[in-house]
Amino acid sequence: MRKINDETIWKLLRNILLVCGLTLILFPLYLVVINAFKTLDEAGRSFFAFPESLNTGNFTELFTNSNYWVFLRNSLKITVISVGMILILVPSVSYAVARNFEKRYYKTIYFYLLMGLFIPSQVIMLPVTKMMTKLNMLNHTGLIILYAAFSLTQGVFLFVNYIRGLPYEIEESAQIDGCSVFGTYVRIVLPLVKPMLSTLLIMDTLWIWNDFMLPLLMLNRTQEIWTLPLFQYNFKTEYSFNYTMAFTAYLLAMLPMLIIYCLGQKYIIKGLTAGSVKG
Repeated sequence: MRKINDETIWKLLRNILLVCGLTLILFPLYLVVINAFKTLDEAGRSFFAFPESLNTGNFTELFTNSNYWVFLRNSLKITVISVGMILILVPSVSYAVARNFEKRYYKTIYFYLLMGLFIPSQVIMLPVTKMMTKLNMLNHTGLIILYAAFSLTQGVFLFVNYIRGLPYEIEESAQIDGCSVFGTYVRIVLPLVKPMLSTLLIMDTLWIWNDFMLPLLMLNRTQEIWTLPLFQYNFKTEYSFNYTMAFTAYLLAMLPMLIIYCLGQKYIIKGLTAGSVKG
């Protein structure tokens, strides 16, 4: 009887925690959605209530009276090129390190990259900004290079552990059959690391698309090269905040990422789980 009571109490506590967690996650999303369809006056009168009518004026104003499409294009360009570079760079570097891990040179590179996981990003922002300023790279190109470089720390850590857990006999068989190292990497290794590639793709896409700090430091010279997060920040001035327009921009920026995450979350879980087991 006591065992049944303990199990019931545990399930009750677990369900309460789940409900609290869902509320903390979904309530801000609820506020974004309902206030995107309100006028500024209506939102001021009833911020938490449902809109009296589905007002699409915010969306019309966003699309017509701003450079929204320019900022959307900038975000798409930076995200697509950065993630493409990351998907090429991280697996190739990780493969070289994983298959030569017993050599001091490659092991040093691995631990050098791992040091980046323990350094807060705020610490390196000032020297990175000064360096990029001297190189005259406060633009999209410089930002893309930084994203590719910063992704190496976590990406190499995940991929090296995963690749070292793969059976090397498969690669040896391919090389005996005359396959080159590059051919072995492309035909054998890359198909085997698809779960990790999917994880890297989704995580870095979410990070780059939503990032605010690096674009703020790198792209603040002129409005034409802003990304969507910088454009959304522009709704706040010193004396006012047009939060209905801001919520509209947030909603439109969230939609593609929510779709990508919902479609790919199983690959994230699979990739992280497999990486931890194989490591």
